Amino acid sequence: MARKKKEKPQEATASWLDTYADTITLLMTFFVLLYSMSTVDNQKVQQISKAFNEIMTGSAADSMLEYNLYDGEVPLVGGETKIDSEIKDSIVKETYEEIKDFVEENDLASTVAIIEDERGVILQLKDSILFETGKAQLKTESLSVLDTINVLIATMPNSVIVEGHTDNVPIKTAEFPSNWYLSSDRANSVVTYFIDSKKQIASRFSSMGYGEVKPLVQNTSDANRAQNRRVNILIVANSKE
Repeated sequence: MARKKKEKPQEATASWLDTYADTITLLMTFFVLLYSMSTVDNQKVQQISKAFNEIMTGSAADSMLEYNLYDGEVPLVGGETKIDSEIKDSIVKETYEEIKDFVEENDLASTVAIIEDERGVILQLKDSILFETGKAQLKTESLSVLDTINVLIATMPNSVIVEGHTDNVPIKTAEFPSNWYLSSDRANSVVTYFIDSKKQIASRFSSMGYGEVKPLVQNTSDANRAQNRRVNILIVANSKE
């Protein structure tokens, strides 16, 4: 009787497809990046080519997307580009000029300091303008200042962060166990006034209490401590639509 021939095991023929698919995907990503650049110079192309080569050879684990197409310093993913930073600076300066004009036109210059911040523009008020010593309830005479600032806030779409700051003199009362509580309650009082009394949109506002940890100057004198006791009303530099 003739022997039945053993069937040879079928060789895997599709294992190379995974590698091929990965290669095609990387190539497509590479050319999409090149196409998406509005301007290209030799140095940028070399950086992309180097990143692509390292990925293909396995010599580096960095993603090609982490290479900066603008100046080679800031990542495209997970960081702010140079262009983003320039746009933000422009928005801050524009917002600063707008707020400065408002403060001058409404005679607030002696009461409110205007400070450019990387996050936006700060309206800074000394604590004595708003509160009695060791208290977080707004003084009646301070409301006219907040009412004027409210007019400004009402004309802007920006988010607003109110920050409370104290000096380093410890406080320990039934109401305020520490400066953290005092600074937080003071910030909350200002936010609550804008929302409850002036009917501002609550979702625009947030508050922070920093206690004594972010002084403007060293707490080495009464004058310095007075500078550190303050409330900041930060007008966040929202991106323009």
